[in-house]
Amino acid sequence: MSQPTTAPLQASESSVASIARRARAASRELGKLSAEARNEVLLAAAKAIEDARARILEANERDCRAAEAKVAAGKMTSAMLARLRVSERGIAQMAAQVREVARLDDPLGRRLAATELDDGLVLYKESCPFGVIGVIFESRPDVVPQLASLALKSGNAVILKGGSEAAQTNDVLVSVWRECCKKFPAVPLDSINLLQTRTDVMELLALDRDVDLIIPRGSYELVRFIMEHSRIPVLGHSEGICHVYVDRAADVQKAIDITYDAKVQYPAVCNAAETLLVHEAIAGKFLPPMVAKLKEAKVEIRGDAKTLALLPNQGIVPATEQDWATEYGDLILSVKIVAGLDEAIGHINHYGSHHTDAIVTEDAEAARRFLNEVDSAGVFQNASTRFADGYRYGLGAEVGISTSKLHARGPMGLEGLTTYKYKLIGHGHTVGPYAKGEKKFKHRRLD
Repeated sequence: MSQPTTAPLQASESSVASIARRARAASRELGKLSAEARNEVLLAAAKAIEDARARILEANERDCRAAEAKVAAGKMTSAMLARLRVSERGIAQMAAQVREVARLDDPLGRRLAATELDDGLVLYKESCPFGVIGVIFESRPDVVPQLASLALKSGNAVILKGGSEAAQTNDVLVSVWRECCKKFPAVPLDSINLLQTRTDVMELLALDRDVDLIIPRGSYELVRFIMEHSRIPVLGHSEGICHVYVDRAADVQKAIDITYDAKVQYPAVCNAAETLLVHEAIAGKFLPPMVAKLKEAKVEIRGDAKTLALLPNQGIVPATEQDWATEYGDLILSVKIVAGLDEAIGHINHYGSHHTDAIVTEDAEAARRFLNEVDSAGVFQNASTRFADGYRYGLGAEVGISTSKLHARGPMGLEGLTTYKYKLIGHGHTVGPYAKGEKKFKHRRLD
């Protein structure tokens, strides 16, 4: 098989439709690779990322300089700039995640079920790749190796479109990946592709014959736009409005630590907390030290009337109705004092985005109700919402977080990039005798 150049394939060199067709062909070749072959490529790619450290950092510095000017001009948020920046440690984490994916069990060819329909007629249900996955994302360049590793491990070709703010970093990362793949003749370079313009995106969204799944990662506006402009199945989350509820039976120090981590540790990401709900019975004991600690971290507090009354002259901004439905992605936290568990659950189910929500409590019954009744992809007890992450879940990496209830939900790793097929093995069986009642199905489940 002849290999194309190692530079990322640009849409200007060929139409996006042609890129998708070649990605389709590449996906069929990937599906033939053994687990050992796929893992060998992944380990080589991890080392290639480490070896290209200087190239990646130089490209990212150019992107960040341009982004800083946009932030200063009010054309980009500081949260987006934070997601854009890559550090030495970040590159090490990229490589570590690729290696972690290599260590995971093979997701392909897994027997999910087996049913004996009749003597000598057995139906198998087995996992298999989707085929071609398009991913449209903003800011975070670390998405590139995450997606590339998960796609390769699961036998899928991927078409990437990152934000223009990260164009140079993304270009280098895809180039490094393709340069690595060139060393393995069985791995087609068209298994990873990088688009460049918004026009490319619009063409991609129309290719429902060659693209099997679209995964958007970014702002609410981006995700809604993708969902409204494509016939291709879309999997993702539109917002990350996450809550921490401090119950009347909470350990105050646990509540302070968890809330602080959920808001401050990395406020620019979708699993950071945006709203703090506090049971009225514990508000007087918990909120004064909590607000003081948050203010030390430069967090702006937007409180309801009860919070303002409890903490007057603290510089707390009155919360509006819109605040309860806002993903800030910044050092801003809305705070509401509630009458109890029922009001907290009702508030989350009404204003939340079904992403990740946490309760802090020592009351097992309150925790049970919260975990069962809050309608979110992730529901936690006594743990920060920041744990909602594919790598932290042991998935190796994640392609995104889904708040959908179809196919995949929550952090999506390898299983989220596979589907299944039915394989029926018979010995000359025909339907006629069953239709006539001459034979009957056994439908016996096999181990």
